[in-house]
Amino acid sequence: MKINGGEMIVRVLEQEGVKQVFALHGGHIDPIFQACLKHNIRIIDTRHEQAAGHMADGWARVTGEIGVAMVTAGPGVTDIVTAVANAYVDAVPMLVIGGRHAVAEEEKLPLQELHGLPLMESITKWSRVVRDPKRIPEYVAAAFRQATTGRPGPVFLEIPADVLAREVEEDSVSFPEVRSGNTKPAPTPEAVESVMAILEQAKRPVILAGRGVWFAGATEELREFAELTRIPVCANGMTRGAVREDSELGLGGFMVAGRGLGAAGGPDAVLLLGARLGMFTGGTSIIPDGAKLIQIDIEGEEIGRSRQADVGIVADCKEALRALIAAAKQRGIPARTDWIEKLGQAKGVIERAYAEPLASDSRPIHPIRLAREAGALMAEEGVFVVDGGETFVWGEMTLNAKRPGRYLGHGYLGCLGIGLPFGLAAKLAFPNERVLVLTGDGSVGLNFSEFDTAVRHNLPIVVVVNNDQAWGMCKHEQVVRYGQDGVIGTELRPTRYDQAAEAFGVHGELVEDASEIIPAIERAFASGKPACVNVMTDPDAISPMVQAAAPAATPSA
Repeated sequence: MKINGGEMIVRVLEQEGVKQVFALHGGHIDPIFQACLKHNIRIIDTRHEQAAGHMADGWARVTGEIGVAMVTAGPGVTDIVTAVANAYVDAVPMLVIGGRHAVAEEEKLPLQELHGLPLMESITKWSRVVRDPKRIPEYVAAAFRQATTGRPGPVFLEIPADVLAREVEEDSVSFPEVRSGNTKPAPTPEAVESVMAILEQAKRPVILAGRGVWFAGATEELREFAELTRIPVCANGMTRGAVREDSELGLGGFMVAGRGLGAAGGPDAVLLLGARLGMFTGGTSIIPDGAKLIQIDIEGEEIGRSRQADVGIVADCKEALRALIAAAKQRGIPARTDWIEKLGQAKGVIERAYAEPLASDSRPIHPIRLAREAGALMAEEGVFVVDGGETFVWGEMTLNAKRPGRYLGHGYLGCLGIGLPFGLAAKLAFPNERVLVLTGDGSVGLNFSEFDTAVRHNLPIVVVVNNDQAWGMCKHEQVVRYGQDGVIGTELRPTRYDQAAEAFGVHGELVEDASEIIPAIERAFASGKPACVNVMTDPDAISPMVQAAAPAATPSA
C-alpha cells in the first residue's frame, strides 16, 4: 500500500490527539486536507491565514495543548507571519505547516514561489524544510517536541508540493513516538531553602505570577502556596483567577495591582514566577529598589532580565511550587495581617478613581462602564477575551477574575485583531461555556470576516464592540501630546458593526444607553447564534495608561 505526505502528517497528528487544525485551503497543501477528511480530523477553515494562526495560538493558550495551523505557499505563509510572531513573543506552543512550490520547479518562477524558511526563522523556536517524503513523520514528531518542551513556542515546517503529494510504500515509512519523556527541571533543595529564607523574613512579600504558571498546569499549586504562606498574588493572562481576585490574597492583574502595591508601601520581597519583566509585568517599577527578588523560570535567559535577581532558579513552575509547598508545610507561617489589610484597602483604587463614570447613565457611554459590565458578567463563568489598545486597558483595569484560564488578552507584541479568532478557539475548547469578546472598533476590523467562520462552524460567541470611532489609544496619545489639532489618521466613523455582522448571519444589536449593555449581551447569548453587540462609547475618554505614558514621549522644543 502506498501513502503520501498528507496521510503521514495526519497520522502523526492523530497519534498526538489533535482533533482539529486551523487552516485556509490552497492547492499546495490539499493532500493534508484530503487526509483530514479520511481521518475525521476537523478543519476549521478561516477567511484569512492570520486568523487561522491566531486561532491555533488561542487554542494553545486556553488548553495548554499545541495549536496546529496549515497555510498554503507564498502569500499563505506571509499572511500567517503576524500570528506566529505573536505566539513567539508570548511563548505559546504552535505548529505551522506551510506549503511550498515544488522542488522540481525551483527557480522557474512557478505560482507562489517563495522561501518561507527565512521569514520564519526569527519568529519560531525551530523551522525546517522537508525534502524527503519518507522523513515527514520524523519531522512532524520533532516539531511537536520542539514546540512543547522547555519554554514553549511556535515551530514551522515547510513542505514542497511534490514532496507532500509523492506516494511511497507504507512499510518504508517509520512513525516515531513524539514525546521525548523529558523530565521537567525542579529546584535543588538548597535553592528551595534560599527562597524560603527570604520569604520567611519578609514583612511585605508578593508573588508575581505569569503565564508560565498556567502553561505548567500549576494554578492549583500557586493557590495552595499562597494560602500556606499568606503571600498575596498579582497575576497576568491566563493565570489571573488562580487566586480569586475577590479574595484577600488575590490582587488582580499587574496593571492595577502595581498601583495598589505602591499605595500600601511596596513589597520588600518579590517571587517572580513564570513571568518576564516587561511592560505587562509593570517592568521593574513594580519592584522597589530595596526589595529582594526571587525569579523562577523554565528558561535560563530570563533570569536577571532588566533586574538582578537575588535568587535565580531555572525550573518548571509546577515542580518549583511543589517543592516550595513541601518546605512551607515544615515552617511556621507569619500572619502578615497588616500587609494584607493595607493591600485590601488599596484594591479599590480604580472604583474610587472612576466612581462617577462607572455610575453614570449619561450618553455617550464611558468605556470603563462597558468594560466593567462585560467583565463582571463573565467573572464567574465562561471565557472573557479582550482585544484592542485602550479597550484592553479598560478590560484589564476592571476585570475581577475568579477562575484561571478563562481570560485572554494580547501580549507583548501588542497584536490587535486577536479577539474574534481567540474567542472562536475558546468556544471550540469550551463548547458548553459562554465566550464574550470585548474589542475596540479598530481591532474588530482586522479579522471582521471571521464572523463568517463563526457561523459556518456554529461557534456562537458574543462580540461586544467598544465603538469610540477611533483607533483610541493612538488618537488619545496625539491629543495628550499635541492637542486636538494634532489628531491625524486615527479617527474612524460611527460604523454600524452590528448591521455589517448581520450580513454574515449573526445576531446584531446597537447599544447607546449604559443600562442596556447587560440586557443586550444577555439577548445575544440567548439567540444561540454568533452575535455582535455594537456599543457607542465616549470618543474623548482617555485611559490612565495613555495619560501616564504619552507626556513622557513629548518631543522637546
